[in-house]
Amino acid sequence: MTNFRRILIIKPSSLGDVVHALPTLAALRQTFPHAHIAWLVKRQWAGLLERVEGLDAVWPVESGVTGWLSAIRRLRAAGFDLAVDLQGLLRSGAMARLAGCPTRIGFANAREGSPFCYTHRVSVATTEMHAVDRYLLVAAACGASVRGAPEFRLRPLPADRQEVAVLLGRHGLPAREPWIGVSVAARWPTKRWPPEFFATTMDHLQEKGLGRVVLIGGPDDRAAAQAVKGLMRTVPMDLTGATAPGLLPALLESAALLLTNDSGPMHVAAAMGTPVVALFGPTSPTRTGPYGNGHRVLRSGVPCSPCFSR
Repeated sequence: MTNFRRILIIKPSSLGDVVHALPTLAALRQTFPHAHIAWLVKRQWAGLLERVEGLDAVWPVESGVTGWLSAIRRLRAAGFDLAVDLQGLLRSGAMARLAGCPTRIGFANAREGSPFCYTHRVSVATTEMHAVDRYLLVAAACGASVRGAPEFRLRPLPADRQEVAVLLGRHGLPAREPWIGVSVAARWPTKRWPPEFFATTMDHLQEKGLGRVVLIGGPDDRAAAQAVKGLMRTVPMDLTGATAPGLLPALLESAALLLTNDSGPMHVAAAMGTPVVALFGPTSPTRTGPYGNGHRVLRSGVPCSPCFSR
């Protein structure tokens, strides 16, 4: 392909999927070092992308038709010459086309008719491929080199690390004391390990002196965290809802370990090099498990596994 000057990555959501796409950005940046690269993302995840090395601009988009229509007008004025659609839905494919990008690339098997919006379509030979590697196929089709270990390039700001240290200290955790993060929530009920199992495990970790347990998650995860806390004998530190997505890299970087369902924080922790113990149900860890070495996946499937049963 040509030497693109202005590149738009379209990957609005969700948290884990955005993290999976970061090595594609790194590959494009390495191949097109002088290009302006922007990323269209839902506003709630924009803070995370502001901590990514090699990204020139973050384009937050509001949910709903009004937000997407407003984004189209701004994108047309920006004059992008390449759109990389990693979302693969009608909305994202149409966005690439309506934004006026002359070259538009995405997956040949993308959903909702979005491939009709592309000028170039990338075939995937097997479904048993991790999302990180699948997205890198698109980078390769753009002419990017994808040799070597994929790079996530999440870089917490110094102020982020300071804020995390203050937050942990305010909750009674001394500096440099090891702690274990626990993420008990997940979007689908079938992805959630039972709260009584989390409670028993967290009590064991604290009673054996293996590390202070810290609950993490977003505001919507508070009910799940409360359900676990109500079953515990010991008292965990609860930071559920206390950290914005942009602070997650610094927070999880400082953890000794993350125990988690198949969730967005799992992928952030893996990208930061923090060891992960991941609990999987219906979904496939081959496709969406913690990426890289040093992680452990424990799986108790449902009859249709691997599947998307909710």
